[in-house]
Amino acid sequence: MSKLNIRSIKASEIELKERVVAINRVAKVVKGGRRFSFSAIVVVGDGNGVVGYGLGKANEVTDAIAKGIDDAKKNLVRVPMFKHTVPHSMEGKFSGGFVLIKPAAAGTGVIAGGAMRAVFESAGIKDVLAKSKGSSNPHNVVKATFDALSKMRDPLVVAQQRGISLQRVFNG
Repeated sequence: MSKLNIRSIKASEIELKERVVAINRVAKVVKGGRRFSFSAIVVVGDGNGVVGYGLGKANEVTDAIAKGIDDAKKNLVRVPMFKHTVPHSMEGKFSGGFVLIKPAAAGTGVIAGGAMRAVFESAGIKDVLAKSKGSSNPHNVVKATFDALSKMRDPLVVAQQRGISLQRVFNG
């Protein structure tokens, strides 16, 4: 998790919108019967390159979502974007979850599955091609997506480091 916080941001500085990715009901068998509790994975983002995820667990769904939102605000990262898409292709992996992310032309939209779609839309990425391989568990898919996004490099920074123009970074 420390690897994901490379570009951390304070939640109090920005307006965040939250999206619930998945809610899981867990039953614990006790002497009197079954006792249910809930876990919720939540993605928050400002729609302008800042996004985070969190997990909340509680006996009520609303409490689990509230805890997930609080946790997500602690794990915010800035995602590099170029013309409302990702700057380059990247693969991400977490446990059994494996994702492939590619930039898309303007007007393509978000071509991605449920858990990945929530991350991209919260981050403000409007055009992207993505494929989830391996585990379809939303926890693994969200964390693998964050792994891929955190490994992305900003094209302006790359151009400055190489001492070339932004146009030459993409066209060689």
